[in-house]
Amino acid sequence: MEVKTIATFECEIVQKEYQLVGQSITANFPESFPDAAIKVQINFEKRVDEVKYCKNKQVLISPYMCNDIVATYFACVEVDELTEIPEGMIGIKLPMTEYAKISCSNKTIGEGYSKLFTWMGENGYKQKWYDKSFPIEIFYLEEGAEEEVVEILIPIH
Repeated sequence: MEVKTIATFECEIVQKEYQLVGQSITANFPESFPDAAIKVQINFEKRVDEVKYCKNKQVLISPYMCNDIVATYFACVEVDELTEIPEGMIGIKLPMTEYAKISCSNKTIGEGYSKLFTWMGENGYKQKWYDKSFPIEIFYLEEGAEEEVVEILIPIH
């Protein structure tokens, strides 16, 4: 019997810029993940109402940096203005960047990464490494949902 999932695994190229407010965690990689990511997301969700000019509290945007020793992972929301940052949070402006994007789910993130990197290779795209950019995971939160839509964005050149 085939297990149904909300993951479409559709790949495309998108251009986006973001203004984000959120919190971060730095932990050993890979042994502390995904637990560290989940921890910062849960902690941020408890404080999200403090964020002014929030576009959508149900869309959690998580840029990250990883060098296979440690990773810094952010839990953020998109905002219209970066003028008021709550204490203990950070405001980040990510410039217009071209990304390879795939739609998967919180239960299929690993498969999503594999399929996206395969698609990028087949189409001649290379990952852009931290030159004014971050890979991003976007979670579309649904109250009480067991499986939620997730988009993975990898900066490319």
